[in-house]
Amino acid sequence: MRLLMLGGTEFVGRAVVEAALARGWDVTVFHRGRHEPPAGVRSLYGDRTAPDGLAALAGTDEEWDVVVDTWSAAPRVVRDSARLLADRARRYVYVSSCSVYAWPPAAGYDEDSPVVEGASADAEQTDYARDKRGGELAVLEAFGKERALLVRAGLILGPYENIGRLPWWLDRMARGGPVLAPGPRELPLQYVDVRDLAEWTLGAVEAGAEGAYNVISPSGHATMGALLDACVQVAGGPAAGSPAAEGPAELRWTDPEVVLAAGIEPWIQLPVWVPPGSESHDAMHRADVSRAVGDGLRCRPVAETVADTWSWLQGIGGTAPQRPDRPVVGLDPSVEAKVLGG
Repeated sequence: MRLLMLGGTEFVGRAVVEAALARGWDVTVFHRGRHEPPAGVRSLYGDRTAPDGLAALAGTDEEWDVVVDTWSAAPRVVRDSARLLADRARRYVYVSSCSVYAWPPAAGYDEDSPVVEGASADAEQTDYARDKRGGELAVLEAFGKERALLVRAGLILGPYENIGRLPWWLDRMARGGPVLAPGPRELPLQYVDVRDLAEWTLGAVEAGAEGAYNVISPSGHATMGALLDACVQVAGGPAAGSPAAEGPAELRWTDPEVVLAAGIEPWIQLPVWVPPGSESHDAMHRADVSRAVGDGLRCRPVAETVADTWSWLQGIGGTAPQRPDRPVVGLDPSVEAKVLGG
């Protein structure tokens, strides 16, 4: 199999490239050259937002079995790439998002649920939901449903994360001391390890899958308690001898009402968490994923995702990369201490 990865040096794209190389695929990575791609690929360089940004692709007569694209800004960028490659690639995979569903999606929403209105393949950047839906439309227009695979991901965790959600929790546990743990412990979560997302995507390509799939774990694959327990287990507390040592991390489970009354913003200030019974929880953690599971989605245990992410963080010096187009997440220590009565 010959893969053209648009991007491929960070998070989802990197995981897809590594999974493809492990399968013995021939991989070409088209990127801006800001980060080194995994070893074993061929690089083509260009900035998709520039007027001549696709020149390196236009200047070669190569063909590919599949293109994978993770773009999440102006849909016209996906449109231009898809049009250029329509006669030179057999299939186009677009890593989209469950954010494309009309808000608020009901608990149990599936791939046939209503999507946001007002999206266009020709649009400049607007908002995340319409940008992702516009990207889907661009791929469908150029490749048709039978040659397009729309991977609607939800919360993505794992090594290479450049959003900061799981890295923030791991760093917080490493700091030690009392930790504000937003309850309830048994709150069901729905996410996908980036490597499971990559493996499913490539397997779906090999199987000839088409159309849209919600690609996340079944709701309740993990709970808030299981996630934070795993973070404590691997990160534990500050390094021995650290002058800032506060003792081992100790989870202080706090009712959602107390968290919200303190003005703490779910999802942003306390990453991953949204209160039970809310529209946001239904949207983030209660999607129907039976189609993807039926077509081979397998999700590793949360403890493995957490441990591997911690290992990766330690290997790069402890500081995770941060996408400049995403908000910095996490709770200010002084706010946490106030809520906990410190």
